[in-house]
Amino acid sequence: MRNRISTNGKWASRLAGLVLAVTLAGCGPAAVDGGGNAAGDGPSGEVLVFAAASLTNAFEELRGAFVAENPGVAVVFNFAGSQTLASQINEGAPADVFASANQAQMSVVEEAGNLSGNPEVFTANRLAIVVEPGNPLGIAGLSDLAAPGLLVVLPAEEVPAGRYAREALDAAGVTVTPVSLDRDVRAAMSKVELGEADASIVYVSDVVAAGDRVTGIEIPAEHNVPAAYPIARLAGARSPEAAEAFVAFVLSEDGQAILADHGFTAP
Repeated sequence: MRNRISTNGKWASRLAGLVLAVTLAGCGPAAVDGGGNAAGDGPSGEVLVFAAASLTNAFEELRGAFVAENPGVAVVFNFAGSQTLASQINEGAPADVFASANQAQMSVVEEAGNLSGNPEVFTANRLAIVVEPGNPLGIAGLSDLAAPGLLVVLPAEEVPAGRYAREALDAAGVTVTPVSLDRDVRAAMSKVELGEADASIVYVSDVVAAGDRVTGIEIPAEHNVPAAYPIARLAGARSPEAAEAFVAFVLSEDGQAILADHGFTAP
């Protein structure tokens, strides 16, 4: 079909819901400077990154490239819906970097005084319809999601992807009654992958991550809703230098190339 989303063939483990960060003990030198960083050349320490669920595959690959350049730094992730992450940060969860799927949740953290410096938009995403492999039901666009008997799942409205999905449906003049509302975009995607739902609206990057486990259907520009992703170091970062290095790598040419490989677009 002309409107299928192409993928790069990469496969990765499905990560539905929150990925709890695992503390990597004993990974840095014993000597520590006054800023909380291990002494020596380059940044060191552990960086705990709170990142939107849609970034899972891209950031997992990006971590490998970053650590190769910064062997003194250990990077661990907490992936979830941006609204969940913002709430955790503002409730005092230890975190060094926040990468959100929208500016609204970054603003929630900023207004609470928990950012260090100004956030920067580092990448963008677009929406796509996701269906079973081969699209056996012949879904061609947003209007088809209103067909009687079609099992459609959507991310919950408080999730950035859920808000964007409803904006796209409104722009197309389509009313959909989802059979479930999921905690983040990866959970909604998983139901289509497992055959528990016929369709959902997710990010193009999620379609790329799923490979041939799903088929993606393009949403035209006049109905699509671009998503801008900001990133920032947090005020309570335990290893500020290492956190800044991670943010800089995400913004770098190498970091941007990895994001592009996973279906993201330039900010």
